[in-house]
Amino acid sequence: MVSSPAAQSRTRLGSLRDWLRRAGREAWPAIVIVLVCTVLQLGGSASRHALRYDRAKVLGGEWWRLVTANFIHSSWAHLGLDLSGFVLLWLLFGAILGIRRFWIATIVGAVAVGLGVFLFSPGVFWFDGISGVLHTYWAAGALLAVYRREWGGRWLLAFLVLKLGYERLFGPLPTSHWAIGGPILTIAHLYGAIAGALLGLLWIARDRRRARQPVPGMVPPPSQSPGD
Repeated sequence: MVSSPAAQSRTRLGSLRDWLRRAGREAWPAIVIVLVCTVLQLGGSASRHALRYDRAKVLGGEWWRLVTANFIHSSWAHLGLDLSGFVLLWLLFGAILGIRRFWIATIVGAVAVGLGVFLFSPGVFWFDGISGVLHTYWAAGALLAVYRREWGGRWLLAFLVLKLGYERLFGPLPTSHWAIGGPILTIAHLYGAIAGALLGLLWIARDRRRARQPVPGMVPPPSQSPGD
């Protein structure tokens, strides 16, 4: 029996709706981050001056800047570069992290970057951008991928280590510097990656502990005597 073109069209539309519904359920955290950063960018210079990290104003009591600086960007080119990296990292590690761990990495990464710059980089007077938090996702996701033996996990982790090493020795990658047309605070990448590595190791230890716990309702096999 051959279905009519109208029936085939309805089937395709139904499949598309199902895919969009499923994608919305799985990708809504990424959509929220993209929307937040984009809306803040629409605020222009007023948003940037109110939310970016400014050491003097943080010392004056505006502590929220330690976190909000991660979600504001100096230009649309800066935003586009960071969000492109964010979407790529979400595609790589979104399923591995899961929604709960994604939000934990977002919060911990933002706080770690802000506090890291404030406490350990007193010569930095201002910064903005989510790239530090992106390195939190990268480090945590790559470590979990290695632990779970996901394809490419080791290569992604090795590339992260090489990238951070290059930035410490030579400064930012030329392509990223040219893309945004301004300075890049590579130390924020290191602070974000350290936070992600600590989270990744913590989650791996927790997953291992859970894997060793007996499943409720299962009877352990009887022990055998040496003579059996």
